[in-house]
Amino acid sequence: MALRYHCDYAYLGGGETVADVAVRVDGASIVAVERGVAAGPGDTRLAGLTLPGFANAHSHAFHRALRGRVERAGTFWSWRDQMYAIAAALDPDRYRRLARAAFAEMALAGFSAVGEFHYLHHAAGGRRYADPNEMGFALGDAARDAGIRLTLFDACYLERAPGEPAEGVQERFSDGDVATWASRADALVTGMARRGARVGAAAHSLRAVPPGAAGEVAAWAAGRGARFHVHVSEQPAENDAVAAAYGASPVALLAAFGALGPATTAVHATHLQPADARTLGTTGTTVCMCPTTERALADGIGPARTLAAGGCPIVLGTDSHAVIDPFEEARGLELDERLASGLRGRFTTAALFDAATNAGHAAIGWPEAGRLEPGAPADLVTVSLSSVRLAGADAGTLLDHVVFAAGAADVTDVVVSGRRVVAEGHHLLIDDVAGELESAIGDVVHAAVEG
Repeated sequence: MALRYHCDYAYLGGGETVADVAVRVDGASIVAVERGVAAGPGDTRLAGLTLPGFANAHSHAFHRALRGRVERAGTFWSWRDQMYAIAAALDPDRYRRLARAAFAEMALAGFSAVGEFHYLHHAAGGRRYADPNEMGFALGDAARDAGIRLTLFDACYLERAPGEPAEGVQERFSDGDVATWASRADALVTGMARRGARVGAAAHSLRAVPPGAAGEVAAWAAGRGARFHVHVSEQPAENDAVAAAYGASPVALLAAFGALGPATTAVHATHLQPADARTLGTTGTTVCMCPTTERALADGIGPARTLAAGGCPIVLGTDSHAVIDPFEEARGLELDERLASGLRGRFTTAALFDAATNAGHAAIGWPEAGRLEPGAPADLVTVSLSSVRLAGADAGTLLDHVVFAAGAADVTDVVVSGRRVVAEGHHLLIDDVAGELESAIGDVVHAAVEG
């Protein structure tokens, strides 16, 4: 069915916003964008600034249960222990309920697509479910129910890093070898397609997947035209462990085994040597920064400006979901650079927005998305301009106002692939998102404590 949305203002690229824009939608796609037109009697009015949908390029949905529970003193590694306790408590039903609520929170915040980095595959003790992809399908069902597009990055996880103590929950992550992982991943593709989702591949990290095996996972993705993601150099201890085991940095090893390039996204890339940054840039590897998580975990500030200048597309993710807010991630990229460098204007507002939208969609395998133009998926996100945060915004600086001052609570309307998911701040598919989050998180936390 054809519809026309009339936008008070819309962002059509180039750093400038345009007044009185009509977006014609037929089915899941935009078929026309008209500038300078008045609202018609049959139009759906979008009051405020309408933007393309945001892409969350790196998510661990089950981490949503950790918010507020892991903020007392400790290290990344003590945080990880609490994360493992949550993971150990999950079964397919709990995972589906928690992810459905977390994905709905993303939709309310303006995300139209998410790249879910999925490594919790099996039951306790490594026992396989009747369908070995039951946990992945739970995530597919959750995204469909929440009205958000999904790319499931099925993560190969083979072993704990050399010298690490055994931790029982890791048995739930591992397929044992790459061939077994690949067989399961092959079976995943068709089932996820039935749920409207796409599949990518991931190697958890070179702490958990030896470099040669990571190269095999990247080759699996390349052979299917899929994207490959991998955690890289989030912590100095990760670099030290990989160097001790294999004699080189994670980036150098990934390059040596053919796992870098335009179809690869390195997640975090916080602690790089200059040679590593040059390698990522010359190979055209995308880097996904997760500013709110990298702050929350005291990871550090990665060399985003250096990477971008060297040829790396930069994209953004919410990772551990310390908050779910695309505006906070976008401005965090620039503001963290200001802290690290003592300089302002490290990224233009348009570049920050690009990282959060079309570059992010490309990184998770939806290169056609992230723009308001004919042929693109009909993803529209409207931000109210009437809140105290945006009071005083003028037409010439609307994008700057929104990127640097708006928050998820300012999103009023969201359309994903032509389907209206949020209207006037209310999720149309899930009546009480906060209630579902409270119920799902409470259940998981109780099970973790009991466990």
